[in-house]
Amino acid sequence: MTAASPYVLVLYYSRSGATATMAKQLAEGVESVGGIQARLRCVPPVSATCEAVEEEIPAEGAVYADLDDLRHCSGLALGSPTRFGNMAAPLKYFLDSTSPLWLNGALIDKPACAFTSTASLHGGQESTLLSMLIPLLHHGMVYAGLPYSETDLIETDSGGTPYGASHLAGARSDRAVDARERKLCVAQGRRLARLALALEGMRSSNA
Repeated sequence: MTAASPYVLVLYYSRSGATATMAKQLAEGVESVGGIQARLRCVPPVSATCEAVEEEIPAEGAVYADLDDLRHCSGLALGSPTRFGNMAAPLKYFLDSTSPLWLNGALIDKPACAFTSTASLHGGQESTLLSMLIPLLHHGMVYAGLPYSETDLIETDSGGTPYGASHLAGARSDRAVDARERKLCVAQGRRLARLALALEGMRSSNA
């Protein structure tokens, strides 16, 4: 991938692995669209100690994101497990560091979506997705949920919302992403990629 190649940034925090699995499925949907690629990045845990203890590169999985990953993306998929109906602190901590991008309007008119995982069916999936939407709107991004033309939204008995893809992980966080949840993740990635290409062209013509 060259520096000039358009990409969707799939940015997430994952504790037990479910959100990371969803991120890979969204990336699959992105890369099913020609002319654009997915870039998987995660954020590190927040340490309760005063001294930083995390390594610069994680032992496994996606590498940690930096502001340039966000600055140069053509679209953003933002993922987090639910924490009391809100996004997890590590993702919020990273988003709080994006003021330089807000000051420069770097994300204006770029499409974005959100995805989440919860232990219980009514554990705050939709409120978490809405909490993730707020900073994206402040950045001037164009939010893209899941339309009901994706019929799995109506038929699902686990995850899946019009606000974004979701997953029911179970009380022990060991329930695998099921077929409908997977299809909705892929569909969301595909929709985001198409919008990213369309809006990239619009931004180029207005430059």
